[in-house]
Amino acid sequence: MRLLPFFLAIFITGCGEKVLQAREKPKELLILTRAESTACQSNEASGVAGFDCDLTRLFVKKLGLKSRVVVANSDADIVQRLKQGEGQMAAAWLTPVDDPEIRSSTPYFQSHNLLITHEASLPLTRIDQLAYKTIHVVAGSRQEAALSELHEKVPTIFVDATEKQTALDLMESVSSQRYEAALVNDAEFDIGSNFYPDLQGSLVIGSTKPIVWLFAPDLAPDLIAKANAFLDELQKSGEMERLNDRYFGHIDRLTQADSVRFIERMRTILPQYRSLFHAAQVTTGIDWRVLAALAYQESQWTPQATSPTGVRGMMMLTGDTADRLGVNNRLDPSQSIRAGAQYLNNLRDELPTTIDEPDRLWMALAAYNLGMGHMNAARYIAKVEKANPDTWYEMKRVLPLLAQARYYNRLKSGKGRGGEAVIMVENIRVYTDILNRYEQPYHPLEFTAEPIGGKSSPSYFPLQNLSP
Repeated sequence: MRLLPFFLAIFITGCGEKVLQAREKPKELLILTRAESTACQSNEASGVAGFDCDLTRLFVKKLGLKSRVVVANSDADIVQRLKQGEGQMAAAWLTPVDDPEIRSSTPYFQSHNLLITHEASLPLTRIDQLAYKTIHVVAGSRQEAALSELHEKVPTIFVDATEKQTALDLMESVSSQRYEAALVNDAEFDIGSNFYPDLQGSLVIGSTKPIVWLFAPDLAPDLIAKANAFLDELQKSGEMERLNDRYFGHIDRLTQADSVRFIERMRTILPQYRSLFHAAQVTTGIDWRVLAALAYQESQWTPQATSPTGVRGMMMLTGDTADRLGVNNRLDPSQSIRAGAQYLNNLRDELPTTIDEPDRLWMALAAYNLGMGHMNAARYIAKVEKANPDTWYEMKRVLPLLAQARYYNRLKSGKGRGGEAVIMVENIRVYTDILNRYEQPYHPLEFTAEPIGGKSSPSYFPLQNLSP
């Protein structure tokens, strides 16, 4: 069964009307994007999020403007909407287009197209091997355009362009061997290979292209200049690298064997404990998939797990923590999951209010491994080293210093396994991504009561405003 994407497009109102008169300074930026994991997506935990979404959010905040994001159907649809005045700029992991009316920003990444096949098939490593092969792509994408150019060299290539599937959906279809091959961008493959570890990237098609923002023909040149200056500033300040780490810094953590094992246990073992994680979400407000990812990292969902240091159970609780949270049997999965979730929630609440999500959750996960004493010590070291103690990007470089004598000899908390905590958190981030792809969010009251008006509430947050 094909999994439904966890993001939804919104309808555009006033289509056909020019949203910006020539050279007029906008009061609101209308930003076009696509619902892809490299661009923008929507879920209950984080609302509207994604690399390009956050990048444009920072830009409009700097300008002091309001903004609205609208999901287009494809790259080609984005270009058409820009030309029709239905958006002023576009951010969706885009490359420059061969159209004199559409202007581009300075590049902020590089990307290439990658042909993917199932590992059970012979890898396609040469262009001539594509003869009489059917290659699946997202309709209107630059991958479709690349195959159209390639068609001149290999006229027997068959291209199947779909408007109903995302790049991750195409990868799923290749993984299940419904499709022989698909063409996606390399960033999508890096993300999707954790979800579908039986895929192989066998052939680069086309040249490496810069990733840019696109601008409508009527957008004022000074605003484009400000966009370019902003992107340049983010590169120089390191903010671009921090944003990159937030969305892509953890995706290469697992080996293929790690992903295969996790997905197999997700299908065979997790169903026995899903309701316990649901209940823990209700009491703590933490998405049950994060809690399940934490439990897997701790014990691989083994209720009887015991470590040489004395921590026990599915959530690997110490005796003191278990006593404090009212657990009389750490090997009881119900008690362990409840208490582990509560402990994580308590740690998150203890962190300073200056730490925003999702960094707050990631640091709480690190404290779950280290203890809050070591986490506070690491925050002190961060300040000494002129690093920002409120961002995970900085703290994951500082935490390993807890194992160095020149640091821990000056700390009350002593030596800490900071590097181990970083590995734990980065693994949990990947496990959570996989669970978000395969498992549905939990809505405990979704069908228990009929709201006023007699219509059920939606179980998603549509992409809407992107205000500073």
